[in-house]
Amino acid sequence: MSATKSIARHGLRAWQASALEAMSTWESGPFLISAAPGAGKTRPSIEIANRMLRAKLVDRVVVVCPTTPLTRQWALAAGKLGLHLQPDSNELVPPRDFHGVAVTYAKVAMVAAKWGAQCTGRTLVVADEAHHLGEELAWGEGFALAFRNAARWLLLSGTPFRSDASPIPGVRYDAEGIAISDIAYTYADAVRDGICRPVTFIPYDGTLQWRSGDDVIEAGFDTVLSTREASRRYRTAISAELADGLPRILGAAHAKLQEARGAGHRDAGGLVVAADSDHARKIAKLLKDITGKSPTVVLHTEAGAHKKLQAFTDSRDEWIVAVNMVSEGVDIPRLRVGVYASAAKTPLIFRQVVGRFVRTIVGRPAEMSWLYLPADPILRRHASDVDNELAPLLRRRESDEELFEEREPRRETEKSEAVEFVALSADVSPTSQMSLFGGAPAVTPVAPVPAIVADFAPAVPDADGGAPPAPESRLSAFERRDILRDKRHRLVADLGRRERRPHNQINAWLNQEIGVTRVEDATIEQLERSCSLLLDALAGKVTAGR
Repeated sequence: MSATKSIARHGLRAWQASALEAMSTWESGPFLISAAPGAGKTRPSIEIANRMLRAKLVDRVVVVCPTTPLTRQWALAAGKLGLHLQPDSNELVPPRDFHGVAVTYAKVAMVAAKWGAQCTGRTLVVADEAHHLGEELAWGEGFALAFRNAARWLLLSGTPFRSDASPIPGVRYDAEGIAISDIAYTYADAVRDGICRPVTFIPYDGTLQWRSGDDVIEAGFDTVLSTREASRRYRTAISAELADGLPRILGAAHAKLQEARGAGHRDAGGLVVAADSDHARKIAKLLKDITGKSPTVVLHTEAGAHKKLQAFTDSRDEWIVAVNMVSEGVDIPRLRVGVYASAAKTPLIFRQVVGRFVRTIVGRPAEMSWLYLPADPILRRHASDVDNELAPLLRRRESDEELFEEREPRRETEKSEAVEFVALSADVSPTSQMSLFGGAPAVTPVAPVPAIVADFAPAVPDADGGAPPAPESRLSAFERRDILRDKRHRLVADLGRRERRPHNQINAWLNQEIGVTRVEDATIEQLERSCSLLLDALAGKVTAGR
C-alpha cells in the first residue's frame, strides 16, 4: 500500500504521518513536536502511545496538561482512538481498565516525590504545551522529579519557548539558544495545507496624547520614545475612555464581524483580549453601545469561567471579552475577528492570542480571520515574526529586551500611578494591513476543510486530527466509568432511603461482594456488577448484607 493511501486510510495528515515515522526509531530521551495550534499535535501522540502499548515497549501512558479541562479533553480524544486515560487521577498507576492517566502540571508538582519513586523506564510521558514548564520553576522541577526514570518524554508545543526565558526541561538548544524541534509544523505550513485559517493584522496608528508627570506628550507609534513613555503611549492606545481610540477600533472590528456573518459564516464570533477585569468591563460597555447587545465577559478570577467559555463556544453570540483566558484549551473555532487590547506584549502571549483565530470548522473553507491591534512596534514585530516563522530565541539578549512586557520603574516619591500618568486623547485610524503567511490580503479558499481538522474542536467527535468519527455509542473508559459510578451512587441512595440504612453500610456490602476495598478501585466490570446487585436488592431478589 502506498504511503498516501495509508495516510488516507488512517485519517492522518501528511505531517502527522511523518511525525509517527520519525518516532518509530525513537528509543529514549525527549522528543519535541512543535506544531501550530489546530494542526493536530494530539493525534500522533495518541497513535504512538497505542503502538508502544501494543508492542509492549511501555506499560502505561501519562499525559500532563496545563489545566484540568484539558485532562478531560485528552481523555475524550484518546478514548475515541482506543487509548483510555483516567483524567485527574491521584495515582500514577491507572485503574485496571485504563492505559494511563491525564493530570495537570500542578498535580504532578504536588505528588512529584511519590510518583518519582513509582515511575519506571516503561512509562511514556506526554507533556502537552511543554512551554509551561521551566527548569527553575515549581512545575518544571516537579515534572523532572516525577518522571526522571521515564525513558521517553514526548513534548508538545505550539510555542516552544517561554517569555521568562527559562529553559524547558527536555528541550535541546543550539549554541544560540534556539529550541531544536524533532518535528516542526509551522503556521505557514498549516495555512498552505488548508488546516489553519490565514490571518490579517490591522494595526491602528494616529495621534496619541498623555500626561506624564508635569509634561503633556503627543506622539504616534512611529515616534521613538523611552521605554517608559512608549509603555504609556500603548496604554493610551488601549484606553477605553478615549472616544477616537479603542472605541473606534472596536467599531471597525464589529463591522468586519458583521461582514463575515453576512458572507455566509452566520455564527462567526469576535474576541477582545483585555488588560484586566476593570478594563474588560469597560470594553463590554463599549461593545454594548456599539452592537446593542451585552457581550460575554470571562475573567480568569471568577468561578465558572470555563463554563462561560463553553457556553459562548456553543452559542451564536457575537462577542466575548476575556482576561487571561485565551491560552491552551480555549478552542472556539467560530472566532473570526479579534481585538488585541492586552497589557502584555510578550511573544508567547501574542502567539497564543493569534492561535485563537486560526482554528477551522468542519465543512467550511479556511476563511480569513482578522486581528485588530494598536500599531505598537513590539506588536508589529511579533506579527512579522509569526509571518516569517523566525525561530524563537530562548535566552533574552540585551537587544531583545523590548520584546518583553515593559515594566515602568516607580520612583519612591510617587504616591500612585494615577497621579503620574493620565491618558488624554487618541485619534487613530488603520494603517497598511499585515497579512499573515505570504503577504496576500486574503487567501481564496478552494475547498471546505476536511473532517480531520481541529485540535479538540467541540463539533468534531474525534477532535484532534483525523480518524473517521466513532459511533456516538462508543464511549471512552473514563466516561463509562463515570456513568456507572453515578448510577451506583443513585441506586445506593434509593436503597438507603427504602431500607433506612446509611450509605456507607450499603457501600461496604457492595465492595465486599465485588472484591474491592473502595469504589475508586473498581473496574468497569465490577461497577456493572455492583449496579446489578443494587437493582436486585431493590427488586427484592437479594438481601443486602448488614
